[in-house]
Parts: sequence; C-alpha cells; structure tokens
Amino acid sequence: MDAPIDDDTKRTVQKIPLLATRAGPRDGADWTARLKEEYLALIQARDRQTDREASYVKMNKEADNDWFTIESNKTGTRWTGKCWSFYNGLRYEFDLEFEIPATYPVSNPELCIPELEGKTSKMY
Repeated sequence: MDAPIDDDTKRTVQKIPLLATRAGPRDGADWTARLKEEYLALIQARDRQTDREASYVKMNKEADNDWFTIESNKTGTRWTGKCWSFYNGLRYEFDLEFEIPATYPVSNPELCIPELEGKTSKMY
C-alpha cells in the first residue's frame, strides 16, 4: 500500500497547472505545444488561495525544497539534470536522466540515476 501524501505535497501539486495538449514526440506540432505546456508547468504555478502566479522553481527555493535541476534537448525527448538530498548534514548529489518514450503520454518516462543503477538500498 502506498504511503499517504502529506498536506504540503498536496498543496504544491495543486499549484501545478494541468496540461491540455495530449501529444507525444511522434505528433509533430502538437508535441511542440505539449512541450511548451510542460515547460510552463515547471516554471509557473498558480497559488489558488491568493490567485497569484509564481515560479515553481522559486517556490521550491523559498520553501527550502530546492532539490533538482533539469533541462531537455532541443526536441524535448531527452532530459538530463541533477537531483540532491541532504542526510545527516551531508549533501548527496546524483545525475538524473530520462527519455520521453514515443508513446508518451500513454507510457510514462522511466527516470534513471546512473550512480545507483544495480545497487540495493543497503549499498548506498
């Protein structure tokens, strides 16, 4: 059974705009529109209580939840970046990468953290 989602996470997710264009990398101009929506969802968020737009990245930094950077190739099919976490006063930073499958949004992308590939939780 999945763990319940905490209230802070619920509030943050509610601020992320829903995407309207249903398209994948094989859909040409529709994919370009979808990619634009994806970027705007990362960059912009609307606080429904104050009805004020804010940068999702800025919200994370202000809330001390800044935990990733990400960018895509020109076509938006390959994404790379870094993610990090703090544990016992140490910062653990990892490379992050994923490719958007041709059947997206029906199929989800699989995130890959190469440094952890093949390791169990006891090994890291």
